[in-house]
Amino acid sequence: MPQAQARAVLPVVLLGCGGVGRHLLRHIVSCRPLHANQGVAIRVVGVADSSSLLVADDVRASGLDDALLNDLCSAKSAGSPLSSLLARGHCQVFNKPEAMGKVIDAATMLGRTTGLVIVDCSATYDTVGVLKDAVDHGCCVVLANKKPLTCAYEDFKKLTSHFRQIRFESTVGAGLPVIASVTRIIASGDPVSRIVGSLSGTLGYVMSELEDGNFFSEVVKTAKALGYTEPDPRDDLSGMDVARKALILARLLGQQISMENINVESLYPSELGPEVMSTTDFLESGLAKLDETIEEKVKAASLRGNVLRYVCVIGNTGCQVGLQEVPKDSALGRLRGSDNVVEIYSRCYESSPLVIQGAGAGNDTTAAGVLADIIDLQDLFQARP
Repeated sequence: MPQAQARAVLPVVLLGCGGVGRHLLRHIVSCRPLHANQGVAIRVVGVADSSSLLVADDVRASGLDDALLNDLCSAKSAGSPLSSLLARGHCQVFNKPEAMGKVIDAATMLGRTTGLVIVDCSATYDTVGVLKDAVDHGCCVVLANKKPLTCAYEDFKKLTSHFRQIRFESTVGAGLPVIASVTRIIASGDPVSRIVGSLSGTLGYVMSELEDGNFFSEVVKTAKALGYTEPDPRDDLSGMDVARKALILARLLGQQISMENINVESLYPSELGPEVMSTTDFLESGLAKLDETIEEKVKAASLRGNVLRYVCVIGNTGCQVGLQEVPKDSALGRLRGSDNVVEIYSRCYESSPLVIQGAGAGNDTTAAGVLADIIDLQDLFQARP
């Protein structure tokens, strides 16, 4: 189905073309027939990386064609700049700081006419200003990037006050319907009293491997070799990624808190931190120093019929992130591998919580969640010219 016949045409500007962003572009291209049957067309009018913006010549009338989007994904995977695609024609490249100004220009031009979706798949706080301006101009926002929702509470409130215009399912649990489930329960008048979740695929894998009697140092190295961890595993072991997800959920429940209000337990002491030793030294010598302590905690939990999990606990009085013993036969205790699991407690789900479990990490899974969020906005575009 040509775009002209689509009931809803969604112009999109993508911020961030790393792993998630590139998978998203590939999903958009490959899903054209599916979306056409649904009467929806996604028109990618611009793509930005950390240094520049590639934008269609006429964002009102056309987007970047699919062949160019595929070439863009290949170029970025190979480490080439966006400017290398200029020879394809029908596009322009703007470098920073002009690039973000051009995004705002597109938001100003399209926000109150055809509409525009700003999709943030970056991993930076630098997009907050652009996102707030975009919302002010009537644009929609879709986030995989957690950081805009975890900086100042005023920024979170600004973005989420336009709730019809924003989607951020993929900030917590990748493609799992955690945000949607929480918001639906709240909207039904059923107050959520507590959320408990294992929200790190990396730490979920580590904890389940420890349960099998493996040494912490070896498990972390294996997780790194499998691509589960960040290049420096301490980015995962610090617990800060889980804390950001917990903060988003806590704020969704109405808690006006910041990261400083969350008690976060790191799995390594400050003397093994990145300010003190390199990643190589940490992997070769630092990790092994943690084996004995972690092993003692695993054995102590086992003697009580429990297992260790790295979880966030969000209640009416605050939020904690760290190691916790859980019953071996509970949803959290049965968790294996890199899956995520979330338990939501409310009046209706007090004795038997709503449990959401599945793949909660990975570029492909996250990108699929982002695409679903974009499509979910289609009703806002159907009445537009």
